[in-house]
Amino acid sequence: MASESHHLTGLAGRYATALYELADEAKALDAVAADLKTLKALVADSADLRRLITSPLIPRDQQSKAVLALVEKAGLSDLTRRFVGMVARNRRLASLTSIIDGFTALLAAHRGEIIAEVTSAKQLSTPQADAVGNALRAAVGKKVSVQLNVDPRLLGGLKVKVGSRLIDASLASKLQRLQLAMKGV
Repeated sequence: MASESHHLTGLAGRYATALYELADEAKALDAVAADLKTLKALVADSADLRRLITSPLIPRDQQSKAVLALVEKAGLSDLTRRFVGMVARNRRLASLTSIIDGFTALLAAHRGEIIAEVTSAKQLSTPQADAVGNALRAAVGKKVSVQLNVDPRLLGGLKVKVGSRLIDASLASKLQRLQLAMKGV
């Protein structure tokens, strides 16, 4: 866990730690983790939602009502709803994805897992995601929790980040390296 502690400093780390302790006490770690995964996907998929949670121009009560309505509609657990409500009331919604990442890191450390962020140009199919996960487990030699992300700018290939190591096998990076080579740089 010491290697993960640098990720859990500051505001997001304190909130993530508090949520982790509450979920652990309530024996709801898996439920909260699933809720946070859903919430992070909602934020990632909606530019309007990202604007809502990061804009300092939107009054706190409007932010809170909108986010709580979304969390309610998504069917998230009571603990997660109350936590997100508290984050909204404290005007910390801009840090929500960092809090989620911190919680995920704490949970992975508790389970003895390493988090691997895999970014692809398109959504990976289930067999593709399983193959990537199995390859990472074999390469790392430990349990690996795979977080899948999509970035169409990659054009093709993958970017894999495990800890502080980044393996960039994306088509966009290969084209950029080729362009630099052609310029003679």
